[in-house]
Amino acid sequence: MNQLENKLFALVRTAMTGQTFDAPLTDDDWRWLYQTAVRQSMVGLCYTDKANMPMDVAMNWTAEAEAIRGLNKLQNQEAARLTKLFTDHGRRSAILKGQANARLYPDKFARQPGDIDIWVEGGKKSVIALLQELGLVTELGSTSVEGKPSASYHHVHLPPTKDHIVVEVHFRPSSGNFNPFTNRRLQRWLEQEIASSCLPVDEGFNVPSVRFALMMQMAHVQRHFLVGGIGLRHVCDYYWLLKNSSEEDRREVAALLGSFGLRHTAAALMWVLGEVLHLDEGLMLCQPDSYRGEWMLREIMAGGNFGHYAEREKHAVIRRVMEGRLRHLKLMRFDFWEEFWVEVNFCKAVVTTLPIRIKYRTLSIRDIQR
Repeated sequence: MNQLENKLFALVRTAMTGQTFDAPLTDDDWRWLYQTAVRQSMVGLCYTDKANMPMDVAMNWTAEAEAIRGLNKLQNQEAARLTKLFTDHGRRSAILKGQANARLYPDKFARQPGDIDIWVEGGKKSVIALLQELGLVTELGSTSVEGKPSASYHHVHLPPTKDHIVVEVHFRPSSGNFNPFTNRRLQRWLEQEIASSCLPVDEGFNVPSVRFALMMQMAHVQRHFLVGGIGLRHVCDYYWLLKNSSEEDRREVAALLGSFGLRHTAAALMWVLGEVLHLDEGLMLCQPDSYRGEWMLREIMAGGNFGHYAEREKHAVIRRVMEGRLRHLKLMRFDFWEEFWVEVNFCKAVVTTLPIRIKYRTLSIRDIQR
């Protein structure tokens, strides 16, 4: 880590703990911190005393931080509205990740929101039928091409609301693992846990247990780290889950990590949590792994949130695909079996998306979606 990264981590710790941030910063340091906060989707959380910032940074950072506060309020309102809608139709539901995590932060409006993820009971066919009955979806596509709602392995992606809020309705609680053997065990446990643990909160929606969130979001971190990348926002979310967990929660989750194929990712994430946020070892799920943890932190800082700012993303499709495959080959050393199944799924996707790629004369489905 360089000095600027250490200052960023100190700024994040200040936001998480309320400590005073007193690191000496030049105007260029502030500009780098702001740009990095944007890349990591941490603008609201890292916003601090604007009196010390250069004017251009202060104006942009203040405006974006205030916009994030407003967006969080809109997201909470939409999550509450959807919860009531599904409740009125006899379905239990729970908000996953995003707004459920935000309420654990010292300032629940500072976390930068993304999509609303809401689990609805009933299974795929029943949930899709309900969404069609409610007029939330009509014709379903398979790849979100041409703006059509799409049903993936675990959720239906709805069109944006009038306030530009994107909602994903989950009929499975998680996208899970690529490895079908560990994924089967993981999904069975998550289904049982969420069905018995949803509780209402003051914001007007339901949330699952912390134990569920610890396991589900570890799988979420693993999947996104392997296929593209994760950001500091994921690390901060997991910090607050652990801070709000009981010893029994952590003990049960830790005992299942190996069976669910999450041990390597958990060990890496624990190292990152200790290095960046100085998490107490007593709250960690397992022994930190410095080799995999340093790897994870390098990718976090290089790629930004979900890896969107990685250098490979700037290239044309052929080079991007080649560099992506090379990255996956290297990741075999991080988690061999999960990466093996990543490659199996990639080969399947190449075949199944061939007709639509021929139709649009492109090598990449992602280029169609743009």
